[in-house]
Amino acid sequence: MGRILFRKGERGIATSYVSRKQALKKLGLSLKDFRRLCILKGIYPVEPPNKRKANKKSSTNKTYYFLKDIQFLSHEPLINKFRDFRVFVRRLKKAIGKQDQDTSQRLRENQPIFKLDHVVKERYPTFVDALRDLDDVISMCFLFSSFPKSHSIKVELIHLCRRLTVEFLHYIVETKALRKVFVSIKGIYYQAEIMGQTITWVVPHTFGFNRPTDVDFKIMVTFAQFYSTMLGFVNYKLYSSINLKYPPALAVSCSSEELMNGEEDSTEFIAALNLSLKSTLGNNVEEEEEIDEFPEMSNDENIQEQKAKSEEIKKFKNLFSGCKIFLNREVPKESLLFIIRCFGGEVSFDKTISLGATFDENDLTITHHIIDRPLGTKQYINRYYVQPQWIYDSVNAQMLLPVELYFPGELLPPHLSPFVEEKEGDYIPPEKQALLDFQSGRTRTLSRVEDFNDEDESDSESDKETVEEKSESPDKNQNRKDSKKRKAQDMNSESKKSKMKVSQGVSLKEDPAKIAQKEATEEKRLAIMAMSKKDKHLYQKIIFGQKRKNKEVLKLKEKRQEYEKQQRLQKKLAKHL
Repeated sequence: MGRILFRKGERGIATSYVSRKQALKKLGLSLKDFRRLCILKGIYPVEPPNKRKANKKSSTNKTYYFLKDIQFLSHEPLINKFRDFRVFVRRLKKAIGKQDQDTSQRLRENQPIFKLDHVVKERYPTFVDALRDLDDVISMCFLFSSFPKSHSIKVELIHLCRRLTVEFLHYIVETKALRKVFVSIKGIYYQAEIMGQTITWVVPHTFGFNRPTDVDFKIMVTFAQFYSTMLGFVNYKLYSSINLKYPPALAVSCSSEELMNGEEDSTEFIAALNLSLKSTLGNNVEEEEEIDEFPEMSNDENIQEQKAKSEEIKKFKNLFSGCKIFLNREVPKESLLFIIRCFGGEVSFDKTISLGATFDENDLTITHHIIDRPLGTKQYINRYYVQPQWIYDSVNAQMLLPVELYFPGELLPPHLSPFVEEKEGDYIPPEKQALLDFQSGRTRTLSRVEDFNDEDESDSESDKETVEEKSESPDKNQNRKDSKKRKAQDMNSESKKSKMKVSQGVSLKEDPAKIAQKEATEEKRLAIMAMSKKDKHLYQKIIFGQKRKNKEVLKLKEKRQEYEKQQRLQKKLAKHL
């Protein structure tokens, strides 16, 4: 048989990739519709291993896709919907140009609508796959729920994202799935455990909206459309798993029903997050997960460890149980209300702010009052007045922290991130170490850490001399320096005389611990020499990583010492001025 001759570009890399221009021609779409389709279907550009071969020996810079991905997109029903919408826009513009109101109205009523249900089912065949990808979904929906109406963002999408996020928060409240919370400059980070999956999302702060100029909102809207469809499926599945009615309805008492005058008021009550939802079984009884017990494995360490962990989680879920908390007007109401309800606490606010208040400020059974401004003349002696950070720090510490550190007007302790977990050998800030000691029971009280107040005697003497030198006149400073030089010369002469003395010899006794240490060091050196070249290279990389880590820890300690030294000096200078 003779050899089969192939022309250039008929096999290999050249047939596995296509450029974006070729993909647009094959699919018959505009660049805008092609981008939307790729986002919805999860198709992204790729980098060929050899661009010259993929481009048939040409060096032109292009964007490439897998040929099989483009062939997969060619069978997508959304392509026809995009074409129909393009025709609709062309006809609508023509009717508006002719000022034909009847035709334009008829076209708007028959506007092509496409659904993304089949795309969600295609990309996430199992519910666990959807949960694993839920971080970006929740964050994007919360972001769009805070946007104002604009030309590129329709009000229907904003309201849809708001409704879906409220439904998701209600599920977290009902299951008490919240685990961590952190307030940062970007927003408030939350972390929850849902069906064994860890979900982390961020909610932006409620500030005024400043539209950025370097963001393409059309692309973001495409993501939001897909994410809102996906979140609707997830919410339905989550509500069904705990026997809650979907769409959610309130399990209200008679007194609350009198306040509700229709569906709009019901939606506002649901958005308040302060009332329980209606169950399909008639009662909202939370089922606790129980660990199966086997008599023959009752002494297993893993079983005992899981029991202890489940007890800790059960106790943590009822962190604010027994606390009746009132929120002042200036605090972040939705965030604090959501967190307190997730951990079994009762919470309310001023009923003039919004719907959903369950008790008033003058209720004598209130245990804590969250306030973020100076105390007024009207105070109640039977409750604690604390700043909002007490809620967040107590959740991260998994225990109710002392309220005296969070009284109004007090300098608050650092708000430490719960997402940073120090390993062995890492630098631990003194505030974090004090909290760990308090959690483990090594210390009975948790006080504010001020290491610069507990200085050593040597540091205090040197600092005192420094402050006195700064406060004294130049002549006194010069005399002080001369006296120090004379003392140093006298000490040097005495040390020289002491070196000239002859003392009786003493027999050297070897320490057994030092001998064992020398033997261990020698064995380690021989073991390293006996390693293969590959293992020795790996060992050297491990040692290099440990040294680099130790340098970083030492650098952080030095920065902390320098900070404490500056604080001591400033404090002493303030006393002398």
